[in-house]
Amino acid sequence: MRVVQNTQMELGEIDVSQIKFDLRSRDDIPKILCGLQHLYLNEALRHKVFALLASKIAPRVDKHNGRPGMTLWSILVCGVLRLDLNADYDRLHELVNQHRTLREMLGHNLCDEDKKYAYQTLVDNVSLLTPELLDQLNQIIVEGGHVLIKKDERALRGRCDSFVVETDVHFPTDINLLGDALRKAIMLTARWCESQRLNYWRQYRYNLRQLKRLMRSAQSKKRRKTADQPSNTQKIQAYQAYIDQAQYHVDKIQTTLTKLAATAPTELLQKIEIEGYLQHAKRQIDQIDRRFIKGEIIPHQEKVFSIFEPHTEWISKGKAGVPVELGVKVCILEDQHQFILHHHVMERQTDDQIAVTMVTEAKKRFPMLNACSFDKGFHSPANQAELAQHLDQVTLSKKGKLSKERRAIEQTEEFVKARRAHSAVESAINALEVHGLDKCPDHGMGGFKRYVALAIVARNIRRIGDILWQQDMERERKAIKRNLKLKHQQAA
Repeated sequence: MRVVQNTQMELGEIDVSQIKFDLRSRDDIPKILCGLQHLYLNEALRHKVFALLASKIAPRVDKHNGRPGMTLWSILVCGVLRLDLNADYDRLHELVNQHRTLREMLGHNLCDEDKKYAYQTLVDNVSLLTPELLDQLNQIIVEGGHVLIKKDERALRGRCDSFVVETDVHFPTDINLLGDALRKAIMLTARWCESQRLNYWRQYRYNLRQLKRLMRSAQSKKRRKTADQPSNTQKIQAYQAYIDQAQYHVDKIQTTLTKLAATAPTELLQKIEIEGYLQHAKRQIDQIDRRFIKGEIIPHQEKVFSIFEPHTEWISKGKAGVPVELGVKVCILEDQHQFILHHHVMERQTDDQIAVTMVTEAKKRFPMLNACSFDKGFHSPANQAELAQHLDQVTLSKKGKLSKERRAIEQTEEFVKARRAHSAVESAINALEVHGLDKCPDHGMGGFKRYVALAIVARNIRRIGDILWQQDMERERKAIKRNLKLKHQQAA
């Protein structure tokens, strides 16, 4: 049984509308909770958010039968808090069980000590938030945030830029990628044999140590730059010994899998997983042989930069002091009110390939978007022409030498003003990186997209909290000023 939020309050429970925050607090938690409180108290927003959560989270499961689970509101609160604090599940587990104000926001009273959240419960439930659900939720949140601005300016002006979200991987080399693949294949095969009481891999720990010694030997010969630097022949011998031992283990694992398939034909998932690591190992053996022994240059498109996160890309954006980043690029489009209207995970795409897509998708959600600025990386003649059809003003500098007509366009007051304001998008990117998007700890491309989408939602909710926080502080300042003035009048 899963409900959106418990409607019947218990003894000692505090209504969400009655939660008060210390305006002098400089911590992140009160501001993000303030934004969540606004979503809950605004009736129109609450109905939209709750209806969306109820329809998208496990839609085929009857939410009125079975054991009580986390409420959908609690799932949203936990997911947003995890990203805004850039916290792992261990810290989230501690906060939801010990932080008094947070537990009040989750709907627990002060005497509710028995209702604790298990670590795995948090992991499983937050994972129910899909990227598609979060994208629709983001649109509702941004529309609610625009209402708070209370300005006559209805048109939206966007700023678009991309940045790299790193994946949680170590620096890749052909040698250590082969070691990763074989280590997993050997361990999984040995454990499967142990479960079937077969002694094919009794010495798998020794085999792993032997393989690691050969790997370290090859690495040391490659890196050593001293007076006794090894010759090219010694390096090739070290690489050859390593890949020969690796090939021996690959052949032995394949033979073992054939025997295990006959012994336990129903264990298909284990077999598929091991074969996946074997494919990685075979590719790395081939690339080491071609690169180090035969002297070939491996084409970039054939390379894989992580065995465990194969979507990881080798990205060099030319930043000072950052020669290369390992991750996936993400493009965001922010409006002048500092709300992120749309984002896109760029799977092996360049900036110029997604410029039009970013604008068209953002306009579907927010038709009032009529201007957008980009940096030169988004330029192409086709983009210039197509963006002009969707926007009243396109601020996209052209690469190379400018014609007189183009120079006149880029020197207009509106163009120069928008180009100077474009750098403000770097503030949004920095805020996202500080609040979770510096490195993605979740696994797989699905986990990566969910993590990024949740970070965008958390950032926009935090922006609502910042606006409300400033409004409350202004009201408090005016109240103090009014009381002082009243005291002076009474004293006079």
